[in-house]
Amino acid sequence: MYPMLIHSHSGLRWVVLLLLLAAIFNAGTKMGGKASYTDRDKKLGLFALIFSHLQLVVGLALYFVSGKVLPIGEAMGDKVLRYFAVEHMTMMILGVALITIGYSRAKRKSGDAAKFKTTFWFYALGLLIILAGIPWPFLYIGYGSAWF
Repeated sequence: MYPMLIHSHSGLRWVVLLLLLAAIFNAGTKMGGKASYTDRDKKLGLFALIFSHLQLVVGLALYFVSGKVLPIGEAMGDKVLRYFAVEHMTMMILGVALITIGYSRAKRKSGDAAKFKTTFWFYALGLLIILAGIPWPFLYIGYGSAWF
């Protein structure tokens, strides 16, 4: 089960990043003009939201299946375990929470420009936090994940 989860989590990362970039680019190009907020715009943001949540759930399942779950005192003593138990998990939850808040707030906005602006800023901030929390291969934390 662990290999399936790790490969799913690693591959799904790229889908999430592409969907978030597409939603941010879409909102960014339309927030300054007079474009109307269509069903396509809403669905793009929704798919980015859904796949972000799916990635988070797979990541949490992976964490609990991995055997890296230790009492917090032990995890804090090892930089790799601390990274995954505290830093990575906190940043991912925060990033997905911002995306969720952005989607919910954009739904309630009355003007189309306001919907695009809300989507753009919340999704962009969420993406920045997610990018900062990904264990890229070039990070020297003792364990960086592969590109795929």
